[in-house]
Amino acid sequence: MDQSPIKKLSVSLEVNDEIRQVEIRPVDTLLYVLRTKLGFSGAKPGCLNGDCGACSVVVNDNVYKSCIMLAIEAIGQKITTIEGLKDSPIQKAFVENFAFQCGYCTPGFIMNCHSLLMKQPNPTFETIKEWLSSNICRCTCYEEIEEAVLSVIENREKPMNNESEKDE
Repeated sequence: MDQSPIKKLSVSLEVNDEIRQVEIRPVDTLLYVLRTKLGFSGAKPGCLNGDCGACSVVVNDNVYKSCIMLAIEAIGQKITTIEGLKDSPIQKAFVENFAFQCGYCTPGFIMNCHSLLMKQPNPTFETIKEWLSSNICRCTCYEEIEEAVLSVIENREKPMNNESEKDE
């Protein structure tokens, strides 16, 4: 049996709108590469088998559990981590609605909700619950998270006040 070490590959990954050069092994998960090689620690290792969603990232506008995606599969794909959202409406809504407890699973929930709202700007409550079922939080109920998603939808529907119109 061949006991030679696994060869490393130098690849480019697009993470948060930046091309990053990184050495990976073909067996490295995207989660491992993001955290260990690139320093993006927002995606968290939880179950490491795709059940909990703490490691969720967005790849080409679809939410993926990075613990079960190989980094080599992400070559040529657009990867967005929690660090790449930069004060998005869903992040603000999580804070305003206290949609977190210990915070460990929060980045995964935010990425999941962000992807949901990109794909379905006005989802039904049942759709929100279905999407949230792919992530696990053991500290709280999902009510505050549901409220955060609903608040983003409600804020989108409100007409924006235009200061220049007030002056006229």
